[in-house]
Amino acid sequence: MTDLIKIIIADSQYLVRKGLTHLISKTKGLKLIAESSTSKELIESTNRLKPDVIMMDYHQQENLDLKDIKSIKDQAPKTNIMVLSADNNRENISQALSFGVNSFLTKQCSKEEITNAIYACAKGEKFFCNKVLDILIENNFGSNGDDCRPTELSIREIQVVKLIAEGLSSKMIAEELHLSPHTIYTHRKNVMKKLRFKSSSELVLYAVNTGIISTN
Repeated sequence: MTDLIKIIIADSQYLVRKGLTHLISKTKGLKLIAESSTSKELIESTNRLKPDVIMMDYHQQENLDLKDIKSIKDQAPKTNIMVLSADNNRENISQALSFGVNSFLTKQCSKEEITNAIYACAKGEKFFCNKVLDILIENNFGSNGDDCRPTELSIREIQVVKLIAEGLSSKMIAEELHLSPHTIYTHRKNVMKKLRFKSSSELVLYAVNTGIISTN
């Protein structure tokens, strides 16, 4: 029997927690192990229960906030975090991603999107709903300042970006392209430097925005 995905819900709103609890109870392969409404409860539950996925809303200043994401990732780096929030502030979303959030959805997302995000998050994959992608793409690519020249990537660099965006590890990319892992690391480093990116999430957004990969 396949192990169930263990989930902690962290949201200060009672009705949101109950709605997500119902969704989890009706979805194959998922198991709710705790609910949290405050930062203290979330940190304690995470340390004690070791969840596969945390579903949380950080946009609740008096109860849960962005600092909780950083605290969790500092204490338990392998914990997968999925944000489900009404926040549409680009800086906040970008900061959440920089802290290590795997998935980010709005509270308007469908049941199917939420469950797909949970499954992806449990595997350590990235998942963003279209609304969040729109916000982040506008943030990252809406303006290039005074320099309107596009950044040029080599054919090999584009291949590497495509495979990173598709979720392949450096080792898998090396095998796919018949190159050494060190060469892939070098290509990745060069791309990040050229595009002035700091995270893989930004590479994924770049790949979507430029058509390197399709979201269809």
